[in-house]
Amino acid sequence: MRFDLHKLRPLFFVCAALIVSVALAGSAWAQCAMCRASVQNNAVFVKGLNLGVLVLLTPPLAIFCSIFIVAYRHRRGGSGEDGND
Repeated sequence: MRFDLHKLRPLFFVCAALIVSVALAGSAWAQCAMCRASVQNNAVFVKGLNLGVLVLLTPPLAIFCSIFIVAYRHRRGGSGEDGND
């Protein structure tokens, strides 16, 4: 099986964009005011809540990226094994 970097390029850009957006967005670590007030005094619960927010963010983001990649490939006309389709 031949390893083709050209086919992995869109996946690389999506992953890079995800990493940059999560790293640079300070609001990605925020919660609603009521949740934050209820766990404000316990650092363990705050870390767990932040992790829970990120875990719940993963499925919608994966669905969005999958739809975007399928739409992008469909717009280009799709490519088969040899790239001549």
